[in-house]
Amino acid sequence: MKKKFRVKKSEEFETIIKNKKFIVDPAIVLYIKLKEENKSRVGITVKNKVGNAVVRNKVKRQIRMMVQEIYDFNENFDTIILIKEKYKENDYEINKKVLERLYIRAKKVRMDK
Repeated sequence: MKKKFRVKKSEEFETIIKNKKFIVDPAIVLYIKLKEENKSRVGITVKNKVGNAVVRNKVKRQIRMMVQEIYDFNENFDTIILIKEKYKENDYEINKKVLERLYIRAKKVRMDK
């Protein structure tokens, strides 16, 4: 995932999360914020309960690869992907399908508004 498609600043993370539009799964929460321009960005955050720093960085790398394969960055919304403890219980393919399903639901939510 290229750096221009990432949410980097903590203020941006806060505004997207405070928007209070989200889709929940036991392993992943997807926060959504609509915007005017057709260039979406993604932010990734992993809870401390997932593991130590090495494990959390591995999970972030996996999520970046999933996002690169799943996302179309020509959408008009930003997303924050929050990884919870249940993420470790599933393997890569199952987590990828979960993220893909959440992304499709996010696109439907965007179309409803």
